[in-house]
Amino acid sequence: MSSSDFYSSLNAQLAGLLSEERDWLANTANASALLFMELADINWAGFYFLCGDELRLGPFQGKPACTRIPVGAGVCGTAVATGEAQLVEDVHQFPGHIACDAVSASEVVIPLYDGDRCLGVLDIDSPSVARFTEEDLAGLRGFAEVLLQNSDLSGA
Repeated sequence: MSSSDFYSSLNAQLAGLLSEERDWLANTANASALLFMELADINWAGFYFLCGDELRLGPFQGKPACTRIPVGAGVCGTAVATGEAQLVEDVHQFPGHIACDAVSASEVVIPLYDGDRCLGVLDIDSPSVARFTEEDLAGLRGFAEVLLQNSDLSGA
């Protein structure tokens, strides 16, 4: 299956999963579980939500994680500070990387926006260097859009 077909299928699964639910907490919990179940070669998938000048841990699948990340710190904080997705082939080469799990080797982080307001990030880690590609980034951006369109974000 091609990467675009995989993400089309994954995003359709997410849309179906969220079709009867609008609660952002329930939806991010199910979204992280779906990613962890369907993406190969990952060891963490979840969300951090912006609270003031830090990100706070939200629903996730994987080992216990850092609970607070300052904006601008690490890959997640950099995504929020710059407003840009981060595709990191080798986290050990990323300046200021925060090692919540020493096994993680690569990472992709997608900022989540409600209009101009940053809500937080979708964060996915892999134990393999260069696990994520531009195709993964595009597919995961689509995944984030499905999540945002099908969730009531007023409580986020």
